[in-house]
Amino acid sequence: MSQRDQAIADQQLLPGLRHGETTMPALLRQRAKLTPDQIALREKVRGVWKGVTWSEYAQHVQAFALFLRSHGFVSGDTLVIASDGSPEWFYADLAAQSLGGITVGIYPTNPWPELQYIVRHCRAKVAVCGDQEQADKVLEAMRQGEGTPDMQLVLTVDWKGMRHYQDNCLMSWQDAIAKGHQLAQNQTQVDHWHASIDQLLPTQDALIVYTSGTTGMPKGARISHRSILLNATLLGQVHGYSGKPLSVVCYLPLCHVAERLMSPVMQLAYGSVVYFAESIDAVTQNLREIGPSYFFGVPRIWEKLQQHIVISSQEARPWVRKIFESAMDVAIPIAQRTIDNGDRMVNWRDALTARLLRWLVFSNLLASIGLDRTWVAMTGGASISPSVILFFRAMGLPIYQIYGMTETSGVTHTQRLGQSRLGWCGSLLPDVVEHRVADDGELLVRGPITFSGYLYDPKASQDAFTDGWLHTGDVVEINAKTQEVQILDRKKAILITSGGKNITPSLIENALKESMYISEAILLGDGRHFLAALIQIDLDTVGKWAQERGMAYTTYESLARLEPVHELVDAAVKVVNERFSRVENIRKFVILGKQLDHDDGELTATMKVRRNVIEKKFAAEIASIYGASHGGGT
Repeated sequence: MSQRDQAIADQQLLPGLRHGETTMPALLRQRAKLTPDQIALREKVRGVWKGVTWSEYAQHVQAFALFLRSHGFVSGDTLVIASDGSPEWFYADLAAQSLGGITVGIYPTNPWPELQYIVRHCRAKVAVCGDQEQADKVLEAMRQGEGTPDMQLVLTVDWKGMRHYQDNCLMSWQDAIAKGHQLAQNQTQVDHWHASIDQLLPTQDALIVYTSGTTGMPKGARISHRSILLNATLLGQVHGYSGKPLSVVCYLPLCHVAERLMSPVMQLAYGSVVYFAESIDAVTQNLREIGPSYFFGVPRIWEKLQQHIVISSQEARPWVRKIFESAMDVAIPIAQRTIDNGDRMVNWRDALTARLLRWLVFSNLLASIGLDRTWVAMTGGASISPSVILFFRAMGLPIYQIYGMTETSGVTHTQRLGQSRLGWCGSLLPDVVEHRVADDGELLVRGPITFSGYLYDPKASQDAFTDGWLHTGDVVEINAKTQEVQILDRKKAILITSGGKNITPSLIENALKESMYISEAILLGDGRHFLAALIQIDLDTVGKWAQERGMAYTTYESLARLEPVHELVDAAVKVVNERFSRVENIRKFVILGKQLDHDDGELTATMKVRRNVIEKKFAAEIASIYGASHGGGT
């Protein structure tokens, strides 16, 4: 961005944003004053998208804040939210923060023991639950073991099925909001609320995000107003959000820092309209209805969207399928040449061909997944196969990879126009972030977007930094000229074979997942003579493949046991092996007899594989590959 463009963008920002000198409740108040009648939120009610204006948004936040204050909620207190994304999630979040409180999101999929751990650890006083299921888990956590001694009030948005409950701590959201609106009739109460917002400091903790816990119990990362607002502001400026009408679909769990950043925080910074997806299963349908201007998807979402397009083309008439395949054969090389040329078309023929293919073939396919009007698409949260990126780029939808972590309040690096090399994550957010590589290859970052430490864990907080540099735990390569970063793998995930060869698992695992028949792959081989893999097949695509060949099956387990399915996966593994050196080849694999699941502890709530759990749970399968001894092999 030029200095002139930067100056124009800065002028369009609300006061305090550029330098992180404001807070999220203060921004809400500003938005409600500047654009009171503009739509801020949309939710589908009985099949119709209903809108909430900025003025109404602020009124709901004020009402719930006054209710909380009347129940003794004060600065420094913690409120947990166990719910799917909804307007009430946003109201509760900002209401607690407006009083100087801190909010903690809990994944709706978390069982009650995990919920209990978080509630106890953060000493939450109030819980907001989406429905009966979430309320039941909170109540169970309060009753079991040592309980949740700080919890005083449990509010439930959807009161269906709960009228017979007798717990004194329970209250419906509707009753709480009604009481809050009554309190708002008292000007003194309203003045107190405004005063509490004025007293907020940008450096105060705004939220605590619990890490995924791939290697142990999750830790609570303390994130300030300043750190996450700076993150959103700079990311939006890099991608040109200022002064444009923006819309986004909120569909990922809001307890994840990425969705928190992309939906409520980005909204406050740039005034976007947030649409709430009906459910994760309805995302594709909702996307078609909304046509968002920007869209963030974790790798699994992009893989599913790609799969939707491929399967739709395969199920179409033969001539339609042929047109799609021929178009992709032409478009993919053009996309690759364009990327290699710094996002500039190599020649007029490529430019004309790409435009015609987008108009004649790809626009309708992108419309089928609701992304034909999307001008900024991003991915992050885990490594993604370059082939997925190239697929959408060929269709005319560039997907920019971003990099960050909970401890950096979201994002430190992002690709942008002219910087979209496959497998790389772009360069630093401008002005506020620095990076360097440690002697062992680990990426270190520092700047005001880093977190304030782990809640009640001074040792872990101290260990996270060295001389102000945050340890990311990721092994990287940095381009000396452009400062672009390529993430090789997690430092702890690097495999060292018995022959002393360092192996980067994610590169091989992503290559395996390029097959439409493989949904998950876990590479094995640390301390072993050779590499092997645990593989989860894709139920939809493999099931369709089996049906077309008249193979009978009833469940995932029965499908996974079929010998032709093993041969299908073996063929995919052999294709991948050809891309890597002999020492990096997979010599054996096992198809898992079940789908990995968060409820079974095999995946984190963000769908990352818990390798230590996998290795214990599937010890018999691993033993069948290597034998009983640790260094077994053939």
